Amino acid sequence: MEVKVSWNGPSGMSFRAQTGSGHMVAMDGAPEGGGHNLAPRPMEMVLLGTGGCTAYDVVLILKRGREDVRGWVFTRINFHFVVTGRNLKPGAVERAVALSHEKYCSASIMLAKTATMTTSFEIVEV
Repeated sequence: MEVKVSWNGPSGMSFRAQTGSGHMVAMDGAPEGGGHNLAPRPMEMVLLGTGGCTAYDVVLILKRGREDVRGWVFTRINFHFVVTGRNLKPGAVERAVALSHEKYCSASIMLAKTATMTTSFEIVEV
């Protein structure tokens, strides 16, 4: 599976995500965090996905009437950041990515318990 998440710009904390299957999803932050509350929070999306995944499995199992359940889990995830700006310092970008994955982003910290996670980034000067 693959998704692409893009920041909508410097006037807030809204993001758009495109799934590998071609669907678009919006996310936004709370006003106190610089967002405009125009879409679900990223962590709400994690809960949505988890609930949907579980519900899908249960419905599918019930429809088929079988008890031989097989689950799956992500085992490897790479986050590649393409950061666009002016005079960005590579060390600052690397630190921001590391802090997010190691300290602030609950979703990455949770996923890291079952998957090997790697990060990479590139800086595009504008």
